Amino acid sequence: MESNKPLTFIDLFSGAGGLSYGLEKAGLKCVLGLDFLEPAIDTFKLNHKNSIGMCADIQKIDTADIKKIIKRKKVDLICGGPPCQGFSTIGAGNANDSRNHLFLDFVRFVKDFNPKYILVENVTGLLAKKNENTLKSIFKCFNDLGYELDIRVLSANHYGVPEARRRVIILGNNIKAENFYPEKEFANFGEDNKKLKKVRTVGWAFDNLMSFRNKIHNHDVESAFIKSNMELARINAVPEGRYIRYERDEKELLPEELWFDHDWKTMSEGRFREAKFYRLNRNKPSPTIVTNRKMYYHPTENRYLTAREAAALQSFPGKFIFAGSVSKQWTQIGNAVPPIMAEALGKAILKTHANRRKKIKAEKIFNFDSLRSYAFKYDKDTFDHAKAHQKELNFKG
Repeated sequence: MESNKPLTFIDLFSGAGGLSYGLEKAGLKCVLGLDFLEPAIDTFKLNHKNSIGMCADIQKIDTADIKKIIKRKKVDLICGGPPCQGFSTIGAGNANDSRNHLFLDFVRFVKDFNPKYILVENVTGLLAKKNENTLKSIFKCFNDLGYELDIRVLSANHYGVPEARRRVIILGNNIKAENFYPEKEFANFGEDNKKLKKVRTVGWAFDNLMSFRNKIHNHDVESAFIKSNMELARINAVPEGRYIRYERDEKELLPEELWFDHDWKTMSEGRFREAKFYRLNRNKPSPTIVTNRKMYYHPTENRYLTAREAAALQSFPGKFIFAGSVSKQWTQIGNAVPPIMAEALGKAILKTHANRRKKIKAEKIFNFDSLRSYAFKYDKDTFDHAKAHQKELNFKG
């Protein structure tokens, strides 16, 4: 019977395969992962032995050829994280970035394969005011194909990832069913809630996700050494869990001979755009892991993180091996969907599938300003806010 068969999916812009890995852990089956970067697909193939990994430019691919490659298997879900550099809140962010239009290729695949379900992952910058028309266009494209969408900002730490990573998650289906999202399972740092599990931390990641069968992969400590004497002296002065962003941080943590050659009064908002010399805290979740390996420093050692340590913070298990140079490994890790979060999303999609005969009739109205109001405020709990505004979190194009 159809109900006994696992839902199948294609992962577009798959990268190393963090999303695929988590969805398969939830019980879905990946038939193909597609990405433009060869090292990422090499990694995908290493860790997805029963799936097809394809390195190609999606803009040059005919979906008819993909159907032949997967032997015309039925595809129940198309998922992925289209390149988001144009939306990023960390980088400059460019609403006109040509890579944003790769969404149209995602839509093309959805149109040609007609899956029951879709999943799109992106950075919170997608919700910025300058990208409002882009977001509305995305919804309209899918609505025109018959898909009802929902959108939430989810925090990875709510699902057991030892990292406070926020992402926009768009879920949709064309069978008139409710789009379920995963329930919050883990508390925020410092939150006292007996109904939730205790937040996972940097220390937990390093204790539980580093090795597999007594071997640690992608853990090149030597490449993580700091070459600059000035940089080494500065990080040596910064205690665990601290960083330098304001003049007060500089004066408190660094001796005068190590101060930066900056006029704090002329700097925008009197601070660095990004924190400098950010030493992680073993007792807290990590901030968002990015592709820049020099963004954060080890909690107690005077060095950067290794690729394996970053992967652990992204919730990749020790048996997940990354291919390519150290810099390519970091690119894959920083761009990945945390597997544990992906597993929670997979279970939510399966819940939608299990309830597919319970049709919804009422149209929801998505309040764009409401969603934006908390997406960038890290003192607000995204999950609790979303629950309070559930009726507003959908846009009808």
